[in-house]
Amino acid sequence: MTQTLTIRRPDDWHLHLRDGEMLAAVASYSRHFGRAIIMPNLVPPVVTGAQAAAYRDRILAALPADVTLRPLMTLYLTEGTDPADLVAAHAAGIITAVKLYPAGATTNSASGVRDFDKVRPVLEAMAEAGVPLCMHGEVTDPTVDIFDREAAFIERVLDPVRRATPGLRVVMEHITTADGVDYVMSQRDMGATITTHHLVINRNHILAGGIRPHYYCLPVAKRETHRLALRRAATSGDDRFFLGTDSAPHPDKAKESACGCAGCFTAPNTMSILAQVFDEDGALERLEGFTSLNGPAFYRLPPNEDHIRLVKRDAPALYPTHIPAGAETVTVFDPGFPLLWHVEDPA
Repeated sequence: MTQTLTIRRPDDWHLHLRDGEMLAAVASYSRHFGRAIIMPNLVPPVVTGAQAAAYRDRILAALPADVTLRPLMTLYLTEGTDPADLVAAHAAGIITAVKLYPAGATTNSASGVRDFDKVRPVLEAMAEAGVPLCMHGEVTDPTVDIFDREAAFIERVLDPVRRATPGLRVVMEHITTADGVDYVMSQRDMGATITTHHLVINRNHILAGGIRPHYYCLPVAKRETHRLALRRAATSGDDRFFLGTDSAPHPDKAKESACGCAGCFTAPNTMSILAQVFDEDGALERLEGFTSLNGPAFYRLPPNEDHIRLVKRDAPALYPTHIPAGAETVTVFDPGFPLLWHVEDPA
């Protein structure tokens, strides 16, 4: 027996598209989304308005004619960021937000922030101009256990930044802990993205019975109690939580190596996975809020006017297990269960 759900076209508020051959290979797999916040951690990173405009043009050129994804660009915050260039790029509509990576926190984050006092003038200019700050929420202190780095970030970085610059609108990206959920719920005028894969996997999926590199991501998946806290937040209807897939393609040889890259490539099957998750949790009526309404509300943008249709069938939806990217392949995230929800564009 089929079941049908029609929702506003969703957005992805945290997406990696890379560049060059990888960009050409993965861009079309975000076809279900209307808009996406594009991460700026290229090599070299996107640090000026002119570089963001040029990257946007490369993305648009890589999208097939039948994919209407609108890239929303970001700047990579460094200790040398020019506040005037940043504010001008936002005023001109070139960028939508700014991304803060603590130096060394994740892929291509070496140019990130080490001394937060050095970026305070930029953060103050952003607050005055209404430019949102997207924060990768982990400390990089080697004495802090990797499973505790999000909680430490809230205490050492996020809360002090919020107190020092109260007008700054902040998104805590890809939260992975009950600590992150609790902090966001204690705040006003703040948002948090939750990824598809963190709703599905815990740390056992990465480590139990052998190392599974295609489940390895940063922030790393945590205990089951944290995964369940994320599920409750995502399905709660609270408008501070919204979808950011953090879909992050890497060549398989870079994932399956002695020092494998962090990231899960979830763009192709995210909406089928999420429908399954919300269905299992008895919250299908809240899926549209999480994927299509809460993010635009935070970014002060209108929801998409068009819709997608999700249809639950007896036979699972079929997605590729791997996609070609030049001479490489990229593995598509496997949630570990059949995806009975199919994604369609309404006629």
